[in-house]
Amino acid sequence: MKKLRVFSFVAGIMAVAMALTACGGTTSSSAPPSSTASPTSQTAEAEPVTITYCNFSSSGENEETLQKMYEAFHEEYPNITVEIETIGFEDYFTQMQTRIAGGTAPDCYELNIENFSAYANKGVLAEITDVDLSRIDEIALSAFNINGKQYGLPESFSNVVMIYNKELFDQAGLDYPTNDWKHEDVQAAAEAIRALGDEIYGIYQPVTCNELYKVAAQYGGSLLNEDGTQFTINSPENVKAAQMMVDRVLVSNVQPNEAQLAGMGDWDLFMSGRVGMIYTGIWSFATLADGCDFEWDVVVEPGADQKATAFFSNACVINEKSENKEAAATWITWLCSSDAVAQLRINAGWELPAINDKAALASYLEQTPPANRQAVFDSLEYLVLPPTIEDYSLMCDIVDQKLAAATSGSMTVREALDEAQSECEAQISLS
Repeated sequence: MKKLRVFSFVAGIMAVAMALTACGGTTSSSAPPSSTASPTSQTAEAEPVTITYCNFSSSGENEETLQKMYEAFHEEYPNITVEIETIGFEDYFTQMQTRIAGGTAPDCYELNIENFSAYANKGVLAEITDVDLSRIDEIALSAFNINGKQYGLPESFSNVVMIYNKELFDQAGLDYPTNDWKHEDVQAAAEAIRALGDEIYGIYQPVTCNELYKVAAQYGGSLLNEDGTQFTINSPENVKAAQMMVDRVLVSNVQPNEAQLAGMGDWDLFMSGRVGMIYTGIWSFATLADGCDFEWDVVVEPGADQKATAFFSNACVINEKSENKEAAATWITWLCSSDAVAQLRINAGWELPAINDKAALASYLEQTPPANRQAVFDSLEYLVLPPTIEDYSLMCDIVDQKLAAATSGSMTVREALDEAQSECEAQISLS
């Protein structure tokens, strides 16, 4: 059995004890050439400067929170004006690639962990130096480091938990889930909840690449071999993982198919009271708290041979061609490490700051719902990174297409993963 690649995050608070398993940062055969961003001390007497910052993560619900962050920053650094642009995630990376190619990219911008390598290895990011990183978690920093050089600062992190409808569990006469649950426990509960009515479902977990890499890890599998030089998409462990996910739709129908979903997403389905369990990120808490008229709570995501749950992080980076690197470095360092930002994030339920200050994170546990926020931190023992390859999006497109075919019943799971393996090998270079 392959050893699960755990990404242990140093975010323990109060009684939470985190395992500190060192995770190697993103690597490349050679560091991309770039200039550096090393801010000098910014004071009220410094020359005024205006920089541009583009992001996707505030889109929809947290644009006001980001504005409050900027206002707090500007009070401390009145000489630096930040023009903020927010673009929806669906269009963000297409626009960013176009702007970079056209020389109109912002001074600094946001990248997620899945796409970071593609940008860093193309030499479009400035190295970040001579900034105070003492408040930022070292393990989180390593995810955005290439060959010892820092090309991004983690502004936030989030992970995934299992969220469950307590009322549906009560109606089905079930005990609530615990952190010890495995897939067979989920399946048994899902079948009992499904029996409550034709429009009631036990579980919803998207059958996608972003879910498969995590579920595969629960069975000892992965989409790449250990050194990232070969695809292992159709490994026996991965087939077993995907088969379990597909069977929930096609065999037991404890999970709705596309027709039964009728265009609803997992959050909408959950808030409507029609599904017992969903797997989703902690960023959902605020929306669910407002949208659910029933009691719900969370537990650590159930596993198979072992536990594994997804780790997501967004980083702030600096345009290698920016003429305002120092000011940009001042802004993103503050955005990723200040007390003001940490508290605003926690208050807004907007992921968690990637800082190492336990006291600053303590208030997170006091917020309800969910009551069992401790599960968020318990889950940190089981984090697994998505594959960090430059063509991550293409890989996921290929895998998603094949998994969709398997979930519709037009091909077997084995056929789907065999085809995904072949197409990824043909279209994506891992060297």
